[in-house]
Amino acid sequence: MIIRPATTGDTDALAAIYGHHAREGLGTFEEEAPNANEMARRLADILAHGLPYLVAEEAGTVLGFAYAAPFRLRSAYRFTVEDSVYIAPGAQRRGIGKALLKDLIARCEALGLRQMIAVIGDSGNAGSIGLHAALSFDHAGIGRSLGFKHGRWVDIVWMQRALNRGDSEPPDLTRA
Repeated sequence: MIIRPATTGDTDALAAIYGHHAREGLGTFEEEAPNANEMARRLADILAHGLPYLVAEEAGTVLGFAYAAPFRLRSAYRFTVEDSVYIAPGAQRRGIGKALLKDLIARCEALGLRQMIAVIGDSGNAGSIGLHAALSFDHAGIGRSLGFKHGRWVDIVWMQRALNRGDSEPPDLTRA
């Protein structure tokens, strides 16, 4: 398996993987699957912010993806990103998510970022919560019943991980 930057050639696979989670899961509150053109637009948006968007590939097949997005667009948040990780059905529990997130963290640290936030759909999402905890994310809170999907109310779990030196000193403002 290799981890590499996503390209527009991956958008069919991105749409298929994310579409499954949008239609079937609770990890995203999106309910309709975006098509490959929309995934290409989203990929371009992440890359336009200078942030990493990665895929895990094995034997030419994309098995998962991860990216860092701006946490919020106001300038004071410019050193904080939100991560997203999605794994293809049938490819979970193989360490793909961990490999993607580890690489994503390293790339975000290389950019001088200082905080990474995970906004995890469903407080019962043990896989995503465990993945983030294994990579030193701390629980930061729970938003109760913020979404309604698949006929039930769904929580959001916030987790947070310091990057580089976190808040122990000011960031390098020349990189902003």
